Amino acid sequence: MKEKITQTAGRQQLGDFAPMFAHLNDDVLFGEVWNEEAIDTKTKCIITVVSLMASGITDSSLTYHLQNAKTHGVTKAEIAAVITHATMYCGWPKGWAVFRLAKEVWNEQSPELTEKDRYQNTIFFPIGEPNPYGQFFVGQSYLALLSDKQVPVYNVTFEPSCRNNWHIHHSDNAGGQMLICVGGRGYYQEWGKPAQELVPGTVINIPANVRHWHGAAPDMWFSHLAFEIPGENASTEWCEAVSDEEYGKLK
Repeated sequence: MKEKITQTAGRQQLGDFAPMFAHLNDDVLFGEVWNEEAIDTKTKCIITVVSLMASGITDSSLTYHLQNAKTHGVTKAEIAAVITHATMYCGWPKGWAVFRLAKEVWNEQSPELTEKDRYQNTIFFPIGEPNPYGQFFVGQSYLALLSDKQVPVYNVTFEPSCRNNWHIHHSDNAGGQMLICVGGRGYYQEWGKPAQELVPGTVINIPANVRHWHGAAPDMWFSHLAFEIPGENASTEWCEAVSDEEYGKLK
């Protein structure tokens, strides 16, 4: 038999001032709705977090429900995917605000055995596994699928000096790619233009049919979220590697 959820915060904080509100909070919302068995408690926790996020609530009440979600089995990877998915509907400012709270709740530290472990402890999103497209990269990269709904979202991580080859996201209409930097330091460069430094929070919009590359700085790990924008007859053309000479010119 599952443990019954109880709540006394309403009576403790508002029992004398607003006894009816306290009753509705403790006895109806938590006493009845949270104990209704058609939906499991973990799912209710996720629904509640998303509902508060959509309403723009990012105070201690959301922190409480994030902690409650963790207590009822929502993992760090799951909450990252939930917030990322909800951000597509609620908006980026709300997503960033909720991630700041979630990072405090899911603050587990991986055993610092390798450089990869140490870097993982500095970013919220999982690094993932060795990149299956590694033949198009100089150095070691990793890929983690965060969401495959609507617009697929990946976290791409580069070890120091790692970069992908020059490539082009072809499309007859729309298409292209968007990058959102989430950790470390890196670079983005379009053909014929100077390289641009990337740091957490940098957003790069890559139009279709533009030759470009992106990757880590020589001395730092680097991660970005990659959004593949749907387009007509979309495809990716991989070209030559960014040479050591080209890469060595970066400051």
